[in-house]
Order: sequence, then C-alpha cells, then structure tokens
Amino acid sequence: MTDPRPSQAVSSPNPVVTIRSSYSSEPVERRRLHGSLGTGAIVLMVLAAAAPLSVIGGQVPLGFMIGNGVGVPSMFVLAAAILLLFAVGFTHMTKFIRKTGAFFIYISFGLSKPLGLAAAYLSIFSYLCIEVGLVGYLGSAASQSIRSAGGPDIPWWFFALGALAVVAAVGLRNIDLSSKVLAVLLVAEIAIVLIIVLAVLVTGGDSGLSAAPFEPSHILSGSPSLGLMFALAAFLGFESTAIFRDEAKQPNKTIPRATYLAVIMVGLFYTLSSWALVVAWGPDNIVAMATQYPATLIMETASRYLGPVAVVIINVLIFTSVIAASLSFHNVVTRYLHSLASHGFLPRSISEVDNRHNSPRLASLITSGVALSAILLAGLLGLNGATQVLAWTSGMATFGVAFLMAVTALAVIVFFLRTRLDRNIWKTLIAPILGFVGLAISAYLIVSNFPLLVGDVGADGTPQFGFISVLLLLSLVPMPLFGLCQALWLRRKNKSLYAAITDVEDDAAQVKTPDQRRQA
Repeated sequence: MTDPRPSQAVSSPNPVVTIRSSYSSEPVERRRLHGSLGTGAIVLMVLAAAAPLSVIGGQVPLGFMIGNGVGVPSMFVLAAAILLLFAVGFTHMTKFIRKTGAFFIYISFGLSKPLGLAAAYLSIFSYLCIEVGLVGYLGSAASQSIRSAGGPDIPWWFFALGALAVVAAVGLRNIDLSSKVLAVLLVAEIAIVLIIVLAVLVTGGDSGLSAAPFEPSHILSGSPSLGLMFALAAFLGFESTAIFRDEAKQPNKTIPRATYLAVIMVGLFYTLSSWALVVAWGPDNIVAMATQYPATLIMETASRYLGPVAVVIINVLIFTSVIAASLSFHNVVTRYLHSLASHGFLPRSISEVDNRHNSPRLASLITSGVALSAILLAGLLGLNGATQVLAWTSGMATFGVAFLMAVTALAVIVFFLRTRLDRNIWKTLIAPILGFVGLAISAYLIVSNFPLLVGDVGADGTPQFGFISVLLLLSLVPMPLFGLCQALWLRRKNKSLYAAITDVEDDAAQVKTPDQRRQA
C-alpha cells in the first residue's frame, strides 16, 4: 500500500490520501471532505433527524395507546440514560480511532474487519430506508390534506418526489448550507411545541400539574417494553454525529460534545413535551384522548390551548419537519458512501468531492437516485405512503440501527480490553457494558414486536409474524452480507486494501499506547 499520509503535491482545497482500490490496480487519490462545523451545527442536524414535532405528533400518542400509558414520559428518561451510557464509550473511542466511518470503523477496530464492512452497508441501508419512509409519509399527508380541502386526488408519490427534489438540491451543496436550513426549520418546530407546553403549564392543564408519569405504578403499567421501544426509536439518528468527523472544526472535541448534547437535548425535549400532553388532558384522560386522536393529538392540544391558528402552523411545520429529517439522513447516507469509496471499497468515482461546494457530489446523486427509484416502485405497486412505505421502512431502520448500536457498544468493550490503551474503568468498561445491555434488550424488544411496528396484522386484526414481517426482516440481510463477502474476498485477493480498513490515515491518527501519547 502506498504512503497513507496526505499528499502535498495536489493543489486542491480537499486533502488527498492515496490508497489502492479493489476496483483498480492504480492508486486512488482519496479526496477528503473538510469543513468548520461546530458543536451547535452538528447537534442541530442530529435534532433535525429526530424530527421532534413528528415524534410528538405520532410516536408519543402510540406510546400512550399501546405502551405504558401515562408513564410514557419516564421512558424517554430511561432511553436517554441508556444512550448516554452508550455515548460514553462511543465518544471516548474517538480519541484513539481518528477515522471517519462511524459504526464501520468502530466495529472494524473493536471486533473484526468483515463485521465492520458488513455494518457499513447495513448502516447505509437503514438510513436510506428512513429517508424513503419520511418522504413517503409527507407525500401521503399532503395528498390527504388536499383531498380533505376539496381539492383533486393527487397521488402521494407526486409530492414525495417533490420533497426528494428539495432534499437532493440542498444535499448537493456545502454541508454548512444544510446545517443552516435545518437550523431554521428545527427552531420553528421546537418553538411551537414549547409554546404549547408553556400554555399548558400557565393554565395548569386539565386538572393541575401532575407527577403521575414518573410514579412507579404508572411507569410499570401497561407495556413498559413497548413504551421503551417507541422512546428509543425517537432518538434515531443521534449516533450519526461521528460521520461528520472530517467536516467538524475540532473533531476530537466537537464530536463527543455534539453526541452528549444531542442525547440530553432530545431526551429533555421529549420528556417535557410528553409530560405536558399528560397535564394538558389529565392523567385519567390522556390514554383515551390518544386512542381517539392517534394522528392529531398534538393538534387537538394546540387547538384547546392556543386556538385554530396554532393548528394551521403545526400542519405546515410537520411538513418542514419531515423535509428537515429527510435532509439530515440524506447527508448521513452520502457520507457513508463517500467514506466507503474513499477507502476503496466502492468505485473510487463515488468519493468525488465538488470543489465549489465541498460536498460528496456523486454520492449525493446516487442517494437521491436510489430514493427516487424506491418511491416510484412503491407508487407503481400501489402502496400507501404512510401505512406501508413509512411503516415498513421505519420498522426496518429502527431494528437495523438499534442492532448496530448494540454491536458497536460491544466493539468498544472488546477494543479497550484488547488494547488496554486506557485504564479508565468507567469509560472503557462499566458504561459501555451497561449501554450494551440496554441496547441489546432494546434490539430484542424491537424484533419481538416487529409486526406491530410495520403493521403486519392477521385476520383478527392483531399483530403477527406474517409474510410482510418476515420479508422485511430478510430484506435487512443482503446489504451486510455483501459487505461480509467483500471483506472475506479482499482478505484473500487484496491484502493491502483489507489491512487498510484499520490502517491509520496520518501520523497524528495512530492508535498509541498511553506511554507513547505522553511522550508525544
């Protein structure tokens, strides 16, 4: 393998690293992304991926209905605690593994290169599923809104393609533009929810402020496992902070800060908002209201406490919330593709960086093309954008990402046990183990309740593992299987590229022992 240090001979604003790709016998000039994203910008992108308004409007009512009822707010506290434990080891490992790739790199260093490459492709598939599902939901909601207003019956996929066009256009530009667009949209949707919360608190709600959601009797009521499952799904995307390493201003400080802040802020927002909904309707009435208005509970609350104008605003902001989340996941997918191509595991042209906008141009176009094809195929098959496209893709993505986080937590534990690069037992062992246990249980809960997530019901209307559930779970297999096979093939046919999976990219990125780091 050629010298992996940045070349000084190439005059380009994007640093270049040379490697030897499996797709060519010639050395590959690997253009790296660069940028000046601060902690705030990365946190905003992660919060936008969480689509807070959509979660409060959709997942929280489901938690009230079929989860642990009044105790739903407590599940967000528990979910945040599990993810913070995961983040301790996840972020601590960034000090020793200074490479882009997130799950891909962590699992490669901690467990094995084949598992790492398999994780990379599963990540791409999972996040792409979310993007497709979100625009499918937006298209369905837009189509239904126009029909309800007496307008024509326009197919949902027409609006979904329009949303994809917006995401594609912004995704081709500099990441700073994406962060600014997401910031505007995110502030607007968070503001309206907080205004509702404030109105509920000022008026005292239906029957006064209540701590019922945090009482043990309510936490353990109904189905706490389902409540936790919905709560964890609401955090989806927080772990993507590491994929923006090359574009962060000070990655060793920015990425850990952004990860912790994202989990804490998302946890606080969901806990406060869901608690306010309980107060708004009263502990004795919230489950009945959620059952009666599963898709419009937040709008009913806004109408009661703020008036009809707030309902109109929320309807608009739900659309912008979905677009913001789609854009955020689009950015994550393109950077995974760019990272794999720049390392030589995909055709090197995919790692092309637009010198004007400093964006992974071809990777972004490929992401948009695949999403567009999926929406067109769903339209041709006559699928419903919300009850089928969104339900199916979000179910697959939720399990895929939960599984990846559990494996990554295990990789962190193994990495520090094997290398002994740090003796901080809390950061390298205790917190990662607790995080792994929590995430492993979460992954089990998700797969055991998978029919409920994807809407696979039997003749009697109850969720069951039918053809749809099995097909969707099997759909998660081909991409990571391809990555596994590719790694095993490289181990036999291209040993230098296989070794490069866990090679350092520059002298400053070496995994050093504590003594070596002190001498440096």
